[in-house]
Amino acid sequence: MVTAKVWVLKKHFEGFPKPSDFDLKKIELPSLKDGELLLESVFLSVDPYMRPYSQRDMKEGDIMIGTEVARIVESKNPAFVVGAFVVANSGWRSHFISDGKGLHLLPSSWPESLPKSLALGTVGMPGLTAYFGLFEVCKMKPGETVLVNAAAGAVGSVVGQLAKIGGCKVVGCAGSDDKVAYLKKIGFDEAFNYKTVTSLDEALRKASPDGYDCFFDNVGGEFSSIAINHMKKYGRIAVCGAISQYNDSVPQKGPYVQIPMIFKELHMEGFIVTRWNNRREEGQKALLKWVLEGKVKYHEQVTEGFENMPAAFIGMLKGENLGKAIVKV
Repeated sequence: MVTAKVWVLKKHFEGFPKPSDFDLKKIELPSLKDGELLLESVFLSVDPYMRPYSQRDMKEGDIMIGTEVARIVESKNPAFVVGAFVVANSGWRSHFISDGKGLHLLPSSWPESLPKSLALGTVGMPGLTAYFGLFEVCKMKPGETVLVNAAAGAVGSVVGQLAKIGGCKVVGCAGSDDKVAYLKKIGFDEAFNYKTVTSLDEALRKASPDGYDCFFDNVGGEFSSIAINHMKKYGRIAVCGAISQYNDSVPQKGPYVQIPMIFKELHMEGFIVTRWNNRREEGQKALLKWVLEGKVKYHEQVTEGFENMPAAFIGMLKGENLGKAIVKV
């Protein structure tokens, strides 16, 4: 009999999540039936989407949502062998039983030298978000100028590097000088700390006086309201996230987007990466190739210990992570 540890949502978040909003519980797992497999989480992901999705999709007492890289410990399913690694969407659990549906085996081409946690980051959902958001929503072209905010995060850091591979000028902004230094190190043409500039408007103008063809928006709120005025005519905006608004107990008020959208004839599109689930393999293959060639660099913020899931989650929402926030069990 295996005892699984799980983190449950004890209380819906009001404003910023607090450690007291979570509860660590133990669950006795039953013996496997035919077709089932037992998995042990090795790496777990903490991501911004968990904040709004928990509000929309979860009840108090539910196990926190999320993905993990897990090792198969026992199997009564011929499609899955013991010792193989998968990406699962089973929430904050140390162990779990699956019938195999919805599990993604790590590609056989995955090299031993590469951390398997990258399947939750640069070569996983955040990397795919950057890939499809940039190529399918922004539809960037060589020679264009791309703006990305939260640029040192799991998605933004990949967006900038893919735009450079695509022959674009890239401007990124982040919330600390260390993060700005990292962006320059991985090839961003311009980068600034939005917390220390005297005027965001002026910083955006200085970084690209001619404006921006593409804006990959992870932040929303005030940043986006200012950035939209710096778009070029027929510019494209991919609305990926709104982390500046996730913890608001009172919704933010405008300014509103309609007038700049009309005058500049902009295209603004919200998206969720699961739209391209049927092309997951294509995106993963491309990202893995670029990582192995050194064209896409990665950084992970690793927190040790399953018991520290809430702390890692809260830290990520506060912007304490550089690159992808991961919990190693």
